[in-house]
Amino acid sequence: MSTPGRAAGERPLLLVLRALGLGDLLTAVPALRALREAFPEHRLVLAAPRALTPLAELTEAVDAVVDTEPLAPLDPALAGADLAVNLHGRGPRSHRVLLGARPRRVIAFAHAEVPESRGGPEWRADEHEVARWCRLLTESGVPADARRLELAPPSEDALDEPRRAAGAAARGATVVHPGAASAARRWSPERFAAVARAERAEGRRVVITGSAAESELAHRVAAEAGLSEHAVLAGRTDLLGLAATLAATERVVCGDTGVAHLATALATPSVVLFGPTSPRHWGPPPGGGAHRALWAGRTGDPHADAPDPGLLEIDVEEVLGALGELPVRRGAPEQREETRRPSLPATRRKSRAAGAGGARRFAPPPPGTARPCA
Repeated sequence: MSTPGRAAGERPLLLVLRALGLGDLLTAVPALRALREAFPEHRLVLAAPRALTPLAELTEAVDAVVDTEPLAPLDPALAGADLAVNLHGRGPRSHRVLLGARPRRVIAFAHAEVPESRGGPEWRADEHEVARWCRLLTESGVPADARRLELAPPSEDALDEPRRAAGAAARGATVVHPGAASAARRWSPERFAAVARAERAEGRRVVITGSAAESELAHRVAAEAGLSEHAVLAGRTDLLGLAATLAATERVVCGDTGVAHLATALATPSVVLFGPTSPRHWGPPPGGGAHRALWAGRTGDPHADAPDPGLLEIDVEEVLGALGELPVRRGAPEQREETRRPSLPATRRKSRAAGAGGARRFAPPPPGTARPCA
């Protein structure tokens, strides 16, 4: 990527604000691609945390990333953009952050407290995160296709030895990712360990992923599952290494976190456990396919400091049943064919019908339960 600074005669600047996390970046990929294609003569600069740069590069839509904290003032080098796009939130605070950089034009949702946003598209609380930002652009005259979530796996040339080693360790394995940013979205370590044990009992290798901050949690899950320390990749990979890991693995089990969106982007079959937030808002594309979203059907506080009660309604047998429905990946990551596993025996399956005690998929949420962002 180019450096963020501007020079005389340089292409006009297209500034995009999305200073959030991994999953937030990945749900904005279709919108970023739409902007890239609508403004090919512009230099598209993403204001986001620097750690996301390797994955922003994989989108092939972003020319540069400028390190930005959520709702912090923008780097002075970003002042005077030809066009600024708010993919960060509904406003008013994120609108004011962008306006503080004095862009010539702004695309953003209308907010009553920000007169400059008058006439913009209306914010809708009950909307999938991917569809939301595509609609913002489409209603602003920029066609966007919400299906364009895919990322190519990192090339071998982009991977150093530790990253290649992580990918090799995960090749053909089941990835168990027990962490999440908030406790409300973290299933219990004991249940993740039980899933890992069941996978091993069926002859599959298992690796445990996570950030450096989640290393203790990952080691706990591994120990309870009877895995060696070599199966723990937590703290041994950055985001590019994590992408290489998920591109190589057979399938993923995780909560409602950035890893779930990365699995979607890399077409890695996944089982995603939802608690306080509906998969209607943050889940993988509906319709089955390579992903299963499990949800008890009720919402709560996604930032609470204890596991959401709805999340804890999903039990181990439910997750194992969903794993049994996933397609099998074969071959190299870029040349895989997908087939279905045989259905699991009835003793390892559980009803998903509402009211039958099992988790269900994509039940309609109460209105206004989307995670808000200013």
